[in-house]
Amino acid sequence: MSRYRKSLRFSKKGKKIRLFNATLLILVSAVSGLLVFSLLKNNVLAFRGLNLIIAFALGVVVLLSSFFIWKNTFRIFTAALLLVTLLLSSGAMYGVKSLMDLSSGVQSTSNYSEFELGVYVRSDSQVSDIKQVQALLAPTENGDRDNITALLEHIKESKKTDIALSNTSSYIAAYNALVHQETEAIVLNSTFEDMIASHDADYASKIKKIYSYKITRQVETGKRSDSTNADVFNIYVSGIDTYGSISSVSRSDVNIIMTVNRKTKKVLLTTTPRDAYVAIADGGGGQMDKLTHAGIYGVDASVHTLENLYGIRIDYYVRLNFTSFLKLVDLLGGIDVENDQEFTSAHGNYHFPVGTVHLDSQQALGFVRERYSLEGGDNDRGKNQEKVIEAVIQKLTSTSALKHYNEIISGLQDSVQTNLELPTLMNLVNTQLESGGSYQVASQAIAGNGRMDLPSYAMPDSSLYMMEIQPESLDSAKAAIQNVMEGK
Repeated sequence: MSRYRKSLRFSKKGKKIRLFNATLLILVSAVSGLLVFSLLKNNVLAFRGLNLIIAFALGVVVLLSSFFIWKNTFRIFTAALLLVTLLLSSGAMYGVKSLMDLSSGVQSTSNYSEFELGVYVRSDSQVSDIKQVQALLAPTENGDRDNITALLEHIKESKKTDIALSNTSSYIAAYNALVHQETEAIVLNSTFEDMIASHDADYASKIKKIYSYKITRQVETGKRSDSTNADVFNIYVSGIDTYGSISSVSRSDVNIIMTVNRKTKKVLLTTTPRDAYVAIADGGGGQMDKLTHAGIYGVDASVHTLENLYGIRIDYYVRLNFTSFLKLVDLLGGIDVENDQEFTSAHGNYHFPVGTVHLDSQQALGFVRERYSLEGGDNDRGKNQEKVIEAVIQKLTSTSALKHYNEIISGLQDSVQTNLELPTLMNLVNTQLESGGSYQVASQAIAGNGRMDLPSYAMPDSSLYMMEIQPESLDSAKAAIQNVMEGK
């Protein structure tokens, strides 16, 4: 009788272990299936067949465990195998999910831009409500007509108020009219505020906002449907240095076209100085102005302006807010760049000798902002910005970045906006890993001559520094881009 009870006890224990293993098998199958699907869909670890090897190994574990459970043998071994597989696959899935969340986060605002328009009166004005305003002054002929019209329609619908609108030549002209008491109220696009600040550093204390309206507009770039697995494509990298949401429209201080050829493993970074005098697309109406002003009409205006200038198609864009992006430098333990001329930065008063310099986040910000103490001015600043961006990317794709994985993911979401899909990004990383980091990166910048007598479409009342592009420099840059795209 004791043997029977003992046998019955072992039988019940065996059934429990078998049931436990069957439950584990279901969990492992679900997590492994989701992991394999995510790896293959997003091209994660798609180099040297690693993602396929992982898929095969997980498949073997599931089939072998199913066989052992069916035969009711190797119960302890099966439980251990399934537990280890569940832990590993769950950890891997967490990592892939974090990548997917990052991609979703930086792409979440990629298809729209935000404009904020406000109604302003003098700071000492008794007017405090939009219903008290009888007339507004605004520049309706400089590419901002649609936004101003949308503001007036919103006021009419939400406040049941009709306001007369008078035109002026620019936002600076409107500001001058307001502070000189020539008008009671003006419309001001927040994107133009730093232009007014350059005209009057004390402007904020002289006016007050009584009404604001945020406008969202679709971003329309020529991204092609077949570019996910394309071997050759162009990425526009826009560097801004402002506060607020990354989706907010802003002038672009950095304008780099990254031409990538995955077959030849070549990358060409082409810098167009912010002051380059070019025809501004979209809201700029094809009128001539400095390139940085294209950004005030949205990132797609910058993309289309550069497409027209170089005669290429730009497939993707990346906007970096340097103020927040460079905070990642400290998490990465700093970066090293090669400095080819000695200078001291206005930001932070940092001294940078010739040679390899190690930068923390504040030093990096001073390094990318400085232009006045550089021999080549804005051209040399563009080269320094390229160096810092490249150094940060190299650190982000290194194994040392894994220590601060969560912080880096969070930081990137706050400082980067892009329409670059995760599979395409993973293709670049996979090529880098497979080639052992042998991408050849070259840089170029178009040159020109500085002038102060060229008219600005966005700021017609101001005398601004412009860089008139040298035709031979532009032709040389175009040829270099084509050579990389054609694999030469």
